[in-house]
Amino acid sequence: MNTNEVQNVKITNADPSALGLFGLAIVTLVASSQKLDITQGVSLIIPWAIFLGAFAQLFACINDSKRNNTFGTTAFGGYALFWFGVAMTWLIQSGVFGEKLAASVDIKQLGFAFVGYLIFSIFMTIGAMETNKVLFIIFFLIDLLFIGLSLSTFGIIPEAAHELAAFSELLISIFAFYGSAACVLNTHFGKVFLPVGKPFGIFKKQ
Repeated sequence: MNTNEVQNVKITNADPSALGLFGLAIVTLVASSQKLDITQGVSLIIPWAIFLGAFAQLFACINDSKRNNTFGTTAFGGYALFWFGVAMTWLIQSGVFGEKLAASVDIKQLGFAFVGYLIFSIFMTIGAMETNKVLFIIFFLIDLLFIGLSLSTFGIIPEAAHELAAFSELLISIFAFYGSAACVLNTHFGKVFLPVGKPFGIFKKQ
């Protein structure tokens, strides 16, 4: 007698968050150096924006999707696409796609993109509250970054807004490095080597 049996095979993927956070850490470190006037120009930020800010987080997004992690997929995917957009913006502004395109730039359009990402970051910050405290801090700092970028791009208190964006971005890098290290070492050692803090437990019972 023939019997047809259906078997469900579960494939376990490694947590891609460590690589995604590492990509975020590198690109924000390099980008903040320019905002803080330690370095000049954006030419050598572009490669790191594309390969670390964009592709590393896109890799994390795709693999979080395979793990059925909606939050991680949306977070890493959203910011990966942001860095693709930023890199393209810098290329347009520098005249790579022609002087005519560069001359027709309206910087306020970029400001509206920053406002859109501020809205995105705010509701992702709420979600991060029920993940861990390190991730919440990173998202809170991202909120401050987009507040600073939005205000400075629209010419509202530009100097103070630029300072807010610069220092927020540097702090994002520091906490993202820590978060990446925690993801790697806690898993590698099978114990809490670097604590990330428990979820707040406000919106979701633990």
